[in-house]
Amino acid sequence: MVHVTINHSSVTTFILVGFSEYPHLQPPLFLMVMAIYSVTLVGNIGIIVVRRINPKLHTPMYFFLSHLSFLDICYSSVFTPKLMEILVAEHRTISLKGCMAQFFFGCACVITEMFMLAVMAYDRFVAVCNPLLYTVAMSHQLCVLLVAGSYVWGGLCAVILTHTLLELSYCGPGIINHFGCEYSAIISVSCSDSSFSQMACLVISILSEGSSLLITMASYVFIVITIIKMPSKGGLQKAFSTCTSHLIAISIFHGIILLLYCVPNANSSRLLVKVATVLYTVLIPMLNPLIYSLRNKDVKETVKRLICTKLHSWSI
Repeated sequence: MVHVTINHSSVTTFILVGFSEYPHLQPPLFLMVMAIYSVTLVGNIGIIVVRRINPKLHTPMYFFLSHLSFLDICYSSVFTPKLMEILVAEHRTISLKGCMAQFFFGCACVITEMFMLAVMAYDRFVAVCNPLLYTVAMSHQLCVLLVAGSYVWGGLCAVILTHTLLELSYCGPGIINHFGCEYSAIISVSCSDSSFSQMACLVISILSEGSSLLITMASYVFIVITIIKMPSKGGLQKAFSTCTSHLIAISIFHGIILLLYCVPNANSSRLLVKVATVLYTVLIPMLNPLIYSLRNKDVKETVKRLICTKLHSWSI
């Protein structure tokens, strides 16, 4: 019998450790993750539906927000079901192909969301600094181009990094000390030279994180300058309310990314890395719709109208 392997890998199945070192944490963690995932799906699908049925929300900001919600659904669905499975199942395995697929889609979603938030920062910059020409400057064609560019760059980076990982060999026992196929966790089980893959990851990380942060920071520097120059308090409050939700979302997103980068690669830090990754993969997708919808009257009114319509149809 001929034994077929992928790229000369001696291991074609990985074992995900997850939180098995903390068995007492697994049942409550499973319930918490399931609850958060349910809220994530309801909240993000709700944002997409509300934007489609309310003409007042057919604006560039909500066009970008609906794509952010779509990315949150995708990203959360890449990792969360597998996390819930390994929290309750005895066999915590994932195939090499499945692992690479999980990494690819997770990587694509993260980088795309990174640039989607930068695009939203630019949108807020135009809205605050050039309000009279906002609808002209942020045309539908430009919005589509910015969104498409974010998806293309995210997909391209994911293809490059996944290809470099597929070129590596993986040796037994193939134990991944994580709950998912995160980059550093995959590299840790490789038994071949991963220097090229790590260099590619470093370059892509610096380019993506650096350029998205630069766009975001430059946009908000101009926004702050414009706000300072505003003579009326009403305009000042409106500008702040326009940007607050987005600033909160950006701070949480990039804050957890920087936390993951800054944590030293040591066994003592594994739990912190796992907890930070849970926050990143499970909590952020849930928070985004809450952050944006709770501060918007049009969203809340549309949701109330939907609920009332449903209740009325059920009572008939």
